[in-house]
Amino acid sequence: MEPYWELTFDADGDADTAQRDRLIAGVARERVTDLLVLAHGWNNDQDTARDLYRRFFTPCRDLAGTGVRLGYVGVIWPAIRFPDEPIPDFERSTAAAAGAGAGAGPLLDEPTRRLLAATFPGHDGELERIGALLAERSGVASRLYEYGRHVRDLVSVHENSPARRFADDIWSGEPAMLTDDAVEVCELFAAAMEGTGQQELFGSLRKRLWNGAHELLRQASYYAMKRRAGTVGQLGLGPTVGLLVRDAPALRVHLIGHSFGARLVSYALRGMPESVRGVKSTTLLQGAFSHYAFSGRLPHDPRRAGALHGVQRRIDGPLVSCYSRHDDALGKLYPLASKIAGDSSTFLGLWERWGAIGYNGIRAVDGAKRVKLGRAIPAKGCVSVDAAAVVRRGGPPAGAHSDICHEELARVVFAAGRIALA
Repeated sequence: MEPYWELTFDADGDADTAQRDRLIAGVARERVTDLLVLAHGWNNDQDTARDLYRRFFTPCRDLAGTGVRLGYVGVIWPAIRFPDEPIPDFERSTAAAAGAGAGAGPLLDEPTRRLLAATFPGHDGELERIGALLAERSGVASRLYEYGRHVRDLVSVHENSPARRFADDIWSGEPAMLTDDAVEVCELFAAAMEGTGQQELFGSLRKRLWNGAHELLRQASYYAMKRRAGTVGQLGLGPTVGLLVRDAPALRVHLIGHSFGARLVSYALRGMPESVRGVKSTTLLQGAFSHYAFSGRLPHDPRRAGALHGVQRRIDGPLVSCYSRHDDALGKLYPLASKIAGDSSTFLGLWERWGAIGYNGIRAVDGAKRVKLGRAIPAKGCVSVDAAAVVRRGGPPAGAHSDICHEELARVVFAAGRIALA
């Protein structure tokens, strides 16, 4: 996996300029023809992100044909993965899960508390109280309401913060989990988790509610990461790609993103200078954002378009979304976490309106294509690839969400980018 560079961004999208300058100089020095830029989704440290990059990029060298000089970039940005979520085939996944056993339930274990403290600095008081309430598991409703208030304070941003502009893909406002009745939200998450196998179907109502409360903390944290991914993409990676292509106009850039990283690279397209034509493909792996984000007309509100409508035209090639029905994080929990406050009392059709692009591909985009894994990728436009044949392994609550390190998916990137094969 050489030559390899990293690009690090903070929560506001500010780049490590020394890394950026080394990348720009290195691409010219190494005579790179095709640069693969991969952004992680949720993770809990840089080592986890680097493991992902190493494993995903490993098949690429042998796939590249004559005349192709690959370069690799790993995007590092501040995101969180709860330690009780297994990642398929990571060498350290079994040990990590065993070390975080306390997190598999309604307690705030110490590894998760430290991660949350690093991800949301200045909220030690809220985290201490959240941990105490989870440990107490009181049957008094007022404790759940207090808990919900602290979780919402943890992930909130000031109403004048630029980050608020990057939270919403379909102009729906804040999700119900941050505004609706806290007890009802915890009940809904508890029911959804039963469907993923994360908890037993039967048990005391109090235990089920607090399991749902633990999931509220997880999903609220991920909502903040989703918002952050848009910020880093549009304000950080997009302008960086613009600088890179300006200095190396013949370079072919291929953007790749997993989970919230898929959202990050999509917003990077919106943040690039409009004159940039060096991005030859964008591949989204289990993208954790709305399947209507690229729509020109939202089915539930035809007066509006998705927040990313038209950005695919900034790619000199296709926008490809790989999706899988085995992704429980996106198929079961994401729609609940995304639902708008006050949007109907029924949950019929919940997935249709609030579904994720990584669960059933790109929706409501004129001319979008759907193909099976291994088939030819169209040269332009939006393309959805059913990757369920390989993206299928993983335990609760996320299912196969992180099962992306397969040669078949690397081949999708090559096909999308018209990179010559060996």
